[in-house]
Amino acid sequence: MTFSFDENRFDKCQVFVIGDIMLDCYLWGDVSRISPEAPVPVFHIKSRSEVLGGAGNVLSNLLGLGCQITLLGILGKDEAGDRVTALLQNDLIPNLCITSAHQPTITKTRIVSIGQQLIRLDDEKVAMLDDEAAKSILAAINTHLADADAVLLSDYGKGLLQTPGISQEIIRMAKESGKPVFVDPKGKDWRRYQGATCITPNSKEMEQLAGVSLENRKTLRTEMVRVIETYGLQWLLVTQGAAGMTLAGRNWETVDIAANARQVYDVSGAGDTVIATLAAGVASGMAFPDAARLANAAAGIVVGKVGTQPINLVELKGAMGSDGTVMAGNYVSKVASWSAASLQVEAWRAAGRKIVFTNGCFDLLHPGHVHLLNLAKDLGHRLVVGLNSDSSVSRLKGPERPILDERDRASMLGSLDCVDLVVIFDDDTPERLIQQLKPDILAKGTDYRTDQVVGREIVESYGGQVRLLPLLDGYSTTAITKRVFATSSNASESCIP
Repeated sequence: MTFSFDENRFDKCQVFVIGDIMLDCYLWGDVSRISPEAPVPVFHIKSRSEVLGGAGNVLSNLLGLGCQITLLGILGKDEAGDRVTALLQNDLIPNLCITSAHQPTITKTRIVSIGQQLIRLDDEKVAMLDDEAAKSILAAINTHLADADAVLLSDYGKGLLQTPGISQEIIRMAKESGKPVFVDPKGKDWRRYQGATCITPNSKEMEQLAGVSLENRKTLRTEMVRVIETYGLQWLLVTQGAAGMTLAGRNWETVDIAANARQVYDVSGAGDTVIATLAAGVASGMAFPDAARLANAAAGIVVGKVGTQPINLVELKGAMGSDGTVMAGNYVSKVASWSAASLQVEAWRAAGRKIVFTNGCFDLLHPGHVHLLNLAKDLGHRLVVGLNSDSSVSRLKGPERPILDERDRASMLGSLDCVDLVVIFDDDTPERLIQQLKPDILAKGTDYRTDQVVGREIVESYGGQVRLLPLLDGYSTTAITKRVFATSSNASESCIP
């Protein structure tokens, strides 16, 4: 099945996310001995990293798709809440979260050794909103709802959306404003989601609701139609892992969508990717079945990654054929958001891998670039490339640059065997990105002196190295660009009678 996909359709799409925001912490290290105090392993912490969790993973997926986002949730008046706020500020996400002295910020800490989780520590207090917090939540929705193209309720069962009357009031307000409401559900009591536009349970959640096995396709379809009628939904999308997805609407029509993943590494967060992509697609004008197919393609990409990592537009574009055919099973992405890159780099570092970093505009990728990137990769085990965004290139190179947009440049870099990760940055320099990733080696060409390399002081401050690599003579993006423009200009003049 083919459909039209325009990767530029999401940049004006505004999604209002309401739900349980969390802080996901990772402690990376190793275990080499047993404690003399008790028969338990001793975990030696080597590094730490933090990303947004819960509804925050929905945000990360929407951000990766290029949507505009507003978040509303509950944070504690604590250090974890401050760190969530800082992460939201890094991604420029408007934060309407209400702070509460009665509830800690939900924090999940994962202890990871040799790529495996040893244990997860949850710091949370599941509690319903008090009257003051409920009034604040509804007042914020009333103020900002008009700006939204879609409302997304991310229910992790931590109290916000399970507070009596809250979800129903949000849905009522959204429907009166003509905004579609998408729900990622929790639990068997769906009365609080009555009247939502679409709910996106996985097969296990759907079976819990139905109270019967849904392995039979006919039974699944029958139950989906019953649920739509019972709860006054317009659509219901059931995700079924390797079996794909099934979409049903009020017209009793059901659409089966086959899974696209070629290899599954981790299904963590795939449901967040599905609802984020579905909401973005519908909010930007796609028909529901087409938006569901796009969400399926996005899910096929993220389950091929290690850990909870969001989708991004470069990946999604690469997963689609020119005719709109979904090709997710044949596409391996190396393009990552800042938070996903940080998580991946820490995992590599904990496994004893040496991280090399280089950066540039890489406009019109040429043999000189490939030569430099291969030399950089030879310095360590993993090569991370920081790529200037389109706006950054224009500020540095002039309004006529870049020639290729950031998505195409990132995709080409990611297609090289020597490149392990590509991270787009919008600053004029990669200093903030270097500070976050803390590579072991910062590599640049010999057209720089060591004291001219941006980020040198940062890398050397924690014991890293700066290495200068020889250039391949005769290749320069600027020179190639001038030759192309000159040839084009001469050709145009020769056509003048």
